[in-house]
Amino acid sequence: MPLIQIWKTSLTELLYFHDEKRPPLRIFFPLLFLFFIVLNAACYWLAMFTAYPTYMETTEARQYLLLQFPVGILGALFDSLSFFITIWIIRRALECQSTAEYVSHLSIDVFIAIIATFWVLFIFTWGGQVVSSIDALFTDKVPETILERTGKTTTRVQQAIENPIGNWRNIYFGLIMGISASLPTVTHFLIFCRACIRSIGKDTTVKH
Repeated sequence: MPLIQIWKTSLTELLYFHDEKRPPLRIFFPLLFLFFIVLNAACYWLAMFTAYPTYMETTEARQYLLLQFPVGILGALFDSLSFFITIWIIRRALECQSTAEYVSHLSIDVFIAIIATFWVLFIFTWGGQVVSSIDALFTDKVPETILERTGKTTTRVQQAIENPIGNWRNIYFGLIMGISASLPTVTHFLIFCRACIRSIGKDTTVKH
């Protein structure tokens, strides 16, 4: 059986499982949204405590604590939307007749992962500014403006590009924060790898 056909069969099985096992949308969506909130918050704290373990001991600890809320909620909003887009992409891909069309449809998830990177930057820029304003209510600090926050984010990205080794913490932090957004892409890759293994296994069986 050709690799693409095995790949399509695996995706069909996954789609069938989703359609048959998924509860009604009014129940499924809140559960999905809550799952992604927890996942994004967990990734945030994993990245924080492994990359910057001393940050919670500084005077800005309250800001880092508050930042988990925009990270969790806004991250879940993007991830939930990308989940349903991925399901739609799979349905369209399975209807494609040519291999080129099929692969091009599934490649859209790669672009979703790229967009997710910019969304994470937006969350930390806008969310950080909001958190700074809230924190200023409890202290005598002057809250950051959105321009100042944008400048900080831009500088960190530039430093990571120019000197990745010296800024490995920021890169590692970003990779951890991208876990939830990369789930559709990783799922497609794993299904492709599974199809490759099954295809090789079938070829070997035929030869014997």
